[in-house]
Amino acid sequence: MIRNVTVYCSSSNLAPESYFECAARLGQGLAERGMGLVFGGGHVGLMGRTADAAMRHGGKVTGIIPRFLEEREVAHYGISELVVVETMHERKMKLTEWGDAFVILPGGFGTLDELMEIITWKHLGHHRKPILLLNCEGFWDPLLVFFGRIAEARMVKDDYGSYYTVCGTPEEAFDILDGLQQPAS
Repeated sequence: MIRNVTVYCSSSNLAPESYFECAARLGQGLAERGMGLVFGGGHVGLMGRTADAAMRHGGKVTGIIPRFLEEREVAHYGISELVVVETMHERKMKLTEWGDAFVILPGGFGTLDELMEIITWKHLGHHRKPILLLNCEGFWDPLLVFFGRIAEARMVKDDYGSYYTVCGTPEEAFDILDGLQQPAS
């Protein structure tokens, strides 16, 4: 059962508008499905757009932000709950623990770090939660090619692709998340 979805994404306000639209559709769809949004707690970039859309549509939104970022005035105070932690490590642990599934929108180094960590933890058996790469306009394509390259070089097992699912649109991600809500027969 998927109660909360952790979303990793960019805090950049300079991303292409199409990525912001994708983020808004994701936030709205999570709210409409009664799935809580867990995210990095910022009001900026794709993070802010996802959270705002979820809130606008009656969703429960939980942000987790380290104190040093809150002090830089990037914290989103217009959400259901804002949890302030001391370190990035503590933030990452809560983001991982509090989500029943992960959706990764376009992002920069921080998003890539979070993605690699949850894939690695899944590989090591630390969790079995679904990981959905939301590949807005092919954003993740170069990374997926690189994943193929490290598999060719035998740096990862051939089944590495089973750790995540690539979705081209929020709607494809919702189809997967909705399917996970069905009881197993």
